[in-house]
Amino acid sequence: MTQARLRDVLRAQGGTVADALVPVEPGADGDGAPQLAAAGPRTAGRAHDYELLLEMILEGSLLHYGSPRVVRCEDPDLALLLGDQLYALGLSRLAELGDLEAVSELADLISLEAQARSACDDRLAQAVWMAGAAAIGWGPTPEHEAAKALARAHDDGAAEALDAARRAAMSAARPRGEPAR
Repeated sequence: MTQARLRDVLRAQGGTVADALVPVEPGADGDGAPQLAAAGPRTAGRAHDYELLLEMILEGSLLHYGSPRVVRCEDPDLALLLGDQLYALGLSRLAELGDLEAVSELADLISLEAQARSACDDRLAQAVWMAGAAAIGWGPTPEHEAAKALARAHDDGAAEALDAARRAAMSAARPRGEPAR
């Protein structure tokens, strides 16, 4: 239902992004990064807000690097601009929530994904997204920070380290801090 909600929000936004909307595939929503972040204790009480803003940022990323699901554009330059617009819309919504820790995490996610994509490393890009989502939903850990450092250093083990940090953060029985406001 999130992609349909994203489409509705973008249609209401109007402009070029509304003109580039395509029908949402039935049953297209799954267990991606937006849903992962929304399921965490840090996002409790605002899960729908986090899920939507992360769908915006993910769609922006897909306009830049992959196959967008909700917004389609034949012109690659316009696709980049629409991707930037979706990044900005998602980050703006996050700023309204006042979650500076998640803003920092998304800045790292976006830059690490760009690095992975420039190296044509789809596996690392996926690991960056999922580990970033877990850090937003459950809170960052020292293991997560160490795994991001490996990614920045172009270490071959970065994707595996990010996956391990994500799994550890989600399974740890430690307190996760207060829900984001």
